[in-house]
Amino acid sequence: MLKRLFLYSAGHTYSNLSRLFLRMFTSVMFLQLCVRQLLHIDQVAPAFEGLMGLSPETSVTVLLVVESLCAVCVMVGLLMRLALIPPIVIMGLAEWELLTLTAGQANGILSFQPGYPMMFLGIFIYLMLAGPGKISLDYVIGVHLIDTREDDQVLDKA
Repeated sequence: MLKRLFLYSAGHTYSNLSRLFLRMFTSVMFLQLCVRQLLHIDQVAPAFEGLMGLSPETSVTVLLVVESLCAVCVMVGLLMRLALIPPIVIMGLAEWELLTLTAGQANGILSFQPGYPMMFLGIFIYLMLAGPGKISLDYVIGVHLIDTREDDQVLDKA
């Protein structure tokens, strides 16, 4: 009985369900981070340099909107691999800033604690490599809405 339990648990994986959980958990964490920064924008914006000639407040707002949209896309699995690119770049820049801070300097871009950007980077890179899984809008669109008759004929001939 114990042997069967170990063999069953070792041989059965729930990769689609675990990808869904990781997508949801990470997106909620990322959204919570965005909301917290949006609520404290008056503290975050002065330390942030404006992007492309925009004011610091506008730059931070645009950055947070992009992060929020990407988090929602990752959560539902819509264009997930494409939606992961901006958060990966942002977390890479945040980690770079944390690494280049001197001892007395304030945490500039996004008020992160050391370790958070690297954690998000690792999860985002894993999700990009693993893909959204079958419990996602990408899968539903790919299987049910896009005509794949040509692909099926090529596979039948192979």
